[in-house]
This record gives sequence, C-alpha cells and structure tokens, in this order.
Amino acid sequence: MTLTEENYIKGIYHLGKQGKESVSTNAVAKAMKTKASSATDMIKKLSDKQLVNYVKYQGVSLTAQGQLAAKNIIRKHRLWEVFLVEKLNFTWDEVHDVAEQLEHIKSEKLINELDAFLNFPKYDPHGDPIPDKNGNFNSIDKIILANAELKKIYKCVGVKDTSTDFLRYLDTNKIALGTLFEVIHKEPFDNSLKLMYNNTELVVSQHVAKNIFVSIEL
Repeated sequence: MTLTEENYIKGIYHLGKQGKESVSTNAVAKAMKTKASSATDMIKKLSDKQLVNYVKYQGVSLTAQGQLAAKNIIRKHRLWEVFLVEKLNFTWDEVHDVAEQLEHIKSEKLINELDAFLNFPKYDPHGDPIPDKNGNFNSIDKIILANAELKKIYKCVGVKDTSTDFLRYLDTNKIALGTLFEVIHKEPFDNSLKLMYNNTELVVSQHVAKNIFVSIEL
C-alpha cells in the first residue's frame, strides 16, 4: 500500500468501530481532509485490492484483510510512541506526529524487533491497546470520567483527546496514566466535576471529563 492508502485504511478503521461498520464516503473525506470525489476514487482503489467493502450510497467498511492491515499500521504507530517516550525521553504530547511518520515503515522484522526490545508493551503512552503481530490486543473496561459516580475511586487509564493542548493541560494539573481520582462533587448547572487526587482538589469541565478514560478501583 501507498502512504495515502494506509492513511485511508486507518481512518476507516477508527471511524467504523475497527472498520466493521459502514461509514459514509463524506465522513471518510472529512477525516482525510479532502473532497468527497477524491475519497470515493481512493475507496474504489482499496476495493479493487480487496481491502474494503464498498457499495455506492451505502458506505464503506474494511474487509478482514483490511482490518488486519489497519491493525498493523496502528501497532507500528503505538510501538513507536512507546519507544519515543521510554527510550528517547519524548513527552506524551510530542509523540503523535513523529509516530505518524514512522508508522509507514515497511520492515516487518524491524517492528517485531522493536516490539521485543520494548518487552512487548500492551498499551501506548496514551493508554490505547497495542495489537500484536496477529492483530490481537487486550481490552480494558473503562468509562469516560464524565460518567463516574460520586465517592468512588477511579484510575486514569487513557485519554480520548490526544491533542498537544489537552495533554499539556493534563501535565500542568499533574494528571497522568495511573492517577487515582475521587469525584467529590458534580455541579448540576454545567456538569463540571470536583476531583480529589494526590491531596489536591481540582474542578474540571464537562469537556475535560469527556476526554479522560477511567476504570473503577474502589
């Protein structure tokens, strides 16, 4: 696949629940930041390669072969993010754009050796699961912080928004993977939350709370 084809495969994967559900060509075009006609042309090429199922006016989904290809791209991306953070001292807000470039490296041996070198990590620096070479990955029971209940302890296990601004906001407030929260108040007016963690109280907006994944601890 070309770099552009790989980006389309990955985009369809994320849009359609691992590529299993059909998504419109307009949605694909928006995600790829291109015209609908250009997206349709690329989707037809991917269909010819048996990577997608495409029916005019009904949308596009990934074939089994396309799903595996997408998982392989995602695996490379997330492994490179781990490498950049653990071995090159990048911060979690710096790695995405670099990994976007590195994910297109073709060498299967390099990626397998990288996986072994990193001791087969299961999650990337943002808490997202890393597929193995067969496309299998661990899942974790998680909810968004906005749905957390009062007086229960939750652990930060991931973020939905991986933008630089949001990750820096979390860094500024000393929120990272593994941080334990207690929701001590929910504001009825705007659904903001008052959190207690690390002996600190912090009020976060509904927007922030919708972009933090947590698992229940106690």
